[in-house]
Amino acid sequence: MESQIIAISLLLILTLVTLHILKKIFPQKTLTPPPGPKPWPVIGNLNLIGPLPHRSIHELSLKYGPVMLLKFGSFPVVVGSSVDAAKIFLKTMDLTFASRPKTSAGKYLTYNYSDITWSPYGPYWRQARKMCLMELFSTRQIDSYEYIRAEEMGSLVKEIFGLSGRPFLLKDSLSTVSLNVISRMVLGRRYMDGGENDAVPPEEFKKLLNELFFLGGVFNIGDMIPYINFLDLQGYVKRMKVLSKKLDRFLENVLDEHEARRKTTGHASRDMVDVLLEFAEDPTLEVKLERHMVKAFTQDMLGGGTESSTVTVEWAMSELLKKPEILKKATEELDRIIGQNRWVTEKDIPSLPYVEAIVKEIMRLHPVAPMLVPRLAREDCKVGEYDIKKGTQVLVNTWTIHRDPSIWENPNEFYPDRFLGKNIDVKGQDFELLPFGSGRRICPGYALGLKVIQSSLANLLHGFNWSLPSEMKLGELNMEETFGLSTPKKFPLVAIAEPRLPLHLYNSM
Repeated sequence: MESQIIAISLLLILTLVTLHILKKIFPQKTLTPPPGPKPWPVIGNLNLIGPLPHRSIHELSLKYGPVMLLKFGSFPVVVGSSVDAAKIFLKTMDLTFASRPKTSAGKYLTYNYSDITWSPYGPYWRQARKMCLMELFSTRQIDSYEYIRAEEMGSLVKEIFGLSGRPFLLKDSLSTVSLNVISRMVLGRRYMDGGENDAVPPEEFKKLLNELFFLGGVFNIGDMIPYINFLDLQGYVKRMKVLSKKLDRFLENVLDEHEARRKTTGHASRDMVDVLLEFAEDPTLEVKLERHMVKAFTQDMLGGGTESSTVTVEWAMSELLKKPEILKKATEELDRIIGQNRWVTEKDIPSLPYVEAIVKEIMRLHPVAPMLVPRLAREDCKVGEYDIKKGTQVLVNTWTIHRDPSIWENPNEFYPDRFLGKNIDVKGQDFELLPFGSGRRICPGYALGLKVIQSSLANLLHGFNWSLPSEMKLGELNMEETFGLSTPKKFPLVAIAEPRLPLHLYNSM
């Protein structure tokens, strides 16, 4: 027995000596992670994240720097909060950070990561991106739907004209026109009008999309602490499952309608679902486009095409109502360029630099996605002096970049004039202004969204004089926000519109 103990002891000593020698010969590389607050056991740094995560992370970045490491539960998260950091993550090392993390929202709300937003980097995503760039959101395709956007803009003007002099929720009107535009482009008809064979009534359709945007952006504790995910402490996963079933019923009905129509009228493409169904029949695709993938794409286009334009235009009108002098300057430009005898068209926008400046300033001050959609490191890599491990989530906090005082004078002030005479755009090439992201993962429908936002705002300003309800003062207009996949106003804008053009124009739309 004693000899066995001696033998074991000698073996342990020999093992330790061997390990020591190996470390001397092959020294382990010391990793240098980005700075950040010390994480707590289990929860990491979640205790530091408030109800508006982009603002909480902004405050932390002021202390720890433009490249910062946080722990969300058991997962490392690197945050870039400067122009230089954004360039590295979204341009220089774009391919390294081109994937997406796994989340409950991606699993349950996008047919197991089958949409363009949440699908991981790989053959399927590359094919999906090519389909978006070459077909679904090509300049030719977007231009072919201009008549739809013009008709729906006319409907919006008529609706607001009918509400003249009365307080109303602007968001309701904006979301209806956005839904009508995108549903006609994607689905081939106005789903807000309803139909006897519809799987979902119009008002429920709108509620489903609102729920989709909320649940798509929530901080689900189970995603960050996986071993308690089954508890669904916040109830989000249960809501996601319920929502996914309702959306699937709606989307199945959409595809059935299109397939039946295509059998009777042939294969000529009329809307985006028709284009997707044609792709599904293409035997040359690298990855076959299955039915659930078509549904995921369709849902992505419906959600992305409605929320961003509604939220941005509502913020714009809120800021303009607080700054009457800027509102006056915009209407003076419209009267000078457009005149009082016609409406604004999409082709007029390049001739309206102040309206364009207002849109850029709103996207700077109130970005729809203040931290963009999270990315994922596909491999171990080095960013500057810091080591980042494979599987680390990456957030680019555009909210911080857009309010950086070293870039923007008086960054918290709504001041569109800052863009006049400056060649700064929102298309992902100017990293001080990134409302749509940049690189491979830039929002594929940004060109369409920009057209809808610019023309909607221009016609609202051109067609109406705007004011707040008589009992409300400018200082009482609440500008708080709420967090989700988008960042809308916490309290929707209630406004009053009065016609400012000849009355016959409102009937001619």
